[in-house]
Amino acid sequence: QVQLVESGGGLVQAGGSLRLSCAASGLTFSNHAMGWFRQAPGKEREFVAAIRWSAGTAYYADSVKGRFTISRDNAKNTVYLQMNSLKPEDTAVYYCAVNKDSSVWYASGYNYWGQGTQVTVSS
Repeated sequence: QVQLVESGGGLVQAGGSLRLSCAASGLTFSNHAMGWFRQAPGKEREFVAAIRWSAGTAYYADSVKGRFTISRDNAKNTVYLQMNSLKPEDTAVYYCAVNKDSSVWYASGYNYWGQGTQVTVSS
């Protein structure tokens, strides 16, 4: 079965950096676009970034554009999210997900999800 395991979350001060990783198994990783979403307490899950299978096209939410970078290593079945210049409002549980050949912007376009990793940014 498909498994996604996120890692790399933690506590960081505002202005700091973290790199999240998501290791996938049980699927032909290179065939799928991958996405990162986040969910803060009391808020809906929101799109953060996505990357096509070829790694040639990436998409970002306006709130993270210029600060976050998504990348993937198809040989390692892993997708990454480099987060720089972190802000307290970036605090959330971050999830990676497998796109089902649908819109990358919406959670409904994904059919497999990881368990999430907590990112906390202190001011």
